[in-house]
Amino acid sequence: MTGGVVDTAALSALWDERWPGCSKLPYELRGVRERWVRFHTLPGSKRYPGTEAEYGIVLARHNVVLAELVSGPEALVVTAGCSDAPEPREPCRSPETVVVHPDATYWTSVCMDDEPGFQSWMHLYVSQVPWSVGCLDPLLRQVADDVIANVVLADTGLRWLYHPYDGGMDVMLSSTADRDALRDRHRDWLSAHPGGL
Repeated sequence: MTGGVVDTAALSALWDERWPGCSKLPYELRGVRERWVRFHTLPGSKRYPGTEAEYGIVLARHNVVLAELVSGPEALVVTAGCSDAPEPREPCRSPETVVVHPDATYWTSVCMDDEPGFQSWMHLYVSQVPWSVGCLDPLLRQVADDVIANVVLADTGLRWLYHPYDGGMDVMLSSTADRDALRDRHRDWLSAHPGGL
């Protein structure tokens, strides 16, 4: 996965335009409830793959949804590192993250609400990558194993956001209608939880 340089100031401005008031913390993206849907990556909502066949199912589900979302030749990939300082100190991201997302540029830092008197920061790194089905499999496999967390994928226009996690994916669409259409195409992958989790 070879990354291209992203204009981070323009990306921040576009984020504010497309996702006003939405946190950049990946695990908080589902706060846009009217445009959010969650799919599980294994049958029966199993969390972790245990065989190569199950890894195949996980990656296939990711790639099916991403292939429906990505409309251009490139996609954005965002990975993260954390620290107790508002500015990242290198190395900030884990070695495993750097291996699968090597050419990322520092984008921004977001304060995470922690215990009173203690603050930590998530530092986000971004690149633009040529898109093809399967191109993100090494990254997605690390996410499936919970080796890497806090990943966001998006189109270059930020019309949708995709947060893979160990056990599934949160997808945020540009409209409720788009969300409903995607949800209806993959009903078998939905959670039985009444809140969709």
